Amino acid sequence: MTDETPDVPETQRVERLVAAQEKAIALFAEMEARGLVSPGRGEREVSDLVRDVANEMFGTTRHWHKRIIRSGPNTLRPYQDNPPDRVIASDDVVFADFGPIFEEYEADFGRTYVFGDDRRKHALLHDLPRIFDAGRAYFAADPDITGRQLHAEVERLATAAGWSIGIWHAGHLVGEFPHETNDGAKAESYITPENDTPLRRTDRAGRTCHWILELHLVDRERGFGGFYEQLLDLA
Repeated sequence: MTDETPDVPETQRVERLVAAQEKAIALFAEMEARGLVSPGRGEREVSDLVRDVANEMFGTTRHWHKRIIRSGPNTLRPYQDNPPDRVIASDDVVFADFGPIFEEYEADFGRTYVFGDDRRKHALLHDLPRIFDAGRAYFAADPDITGRQLHAEVERLATAAGWSIGIWHAGHLVGEFPHETNDGAKAESYITPENDTPLRRTDRAGRTCHWILELHLVDRERGFGGFYEQLLDLA
């Protein structure tokens, strides 16, 4: 969001952010119903199919960040990387990370899929929502929690389950498009060890900060990772 964004009541901002996520949930449900993420398809092919479904369902033509479908060893790669396109294999972990814009509000939503019977991969599929819920509960229990404190707890939960953190942060601000210009200090816009500011605060324009909790958990030894993200502070 920028200082030029027209002011809207906070209740309306919350409603729009939640509505954007609900549309993202519906989009992912339709992806699953149509079997778009499936072995034999290329990552870029799946990404383009999801783009087309988003346009079909909601008229969505813009995404505030690049659309990501990653499979197999590509699931180890952080967001900023651009690994070569890869065909999804019959025993892969695959994750999807999309940031569609709905009526000028950002959604940021990610889920993981597992094909085959590998127990370790299915353990990851189980642990991702469990650790997300535990991280959200930790956030809810402390009204003054900082980005550093929440990141430390997410890392502790991941380590206890036998996973490593795959990226340098565990979430970020979300709001009116584009949220990247919200805060002057990069660290303060992320759930990261460098962020010592309370997550419950207002931005420079006086608007309430809202957050995405983002998990990228990896097993580097076995060569795969998983992803899970959605709103942290709003249901």
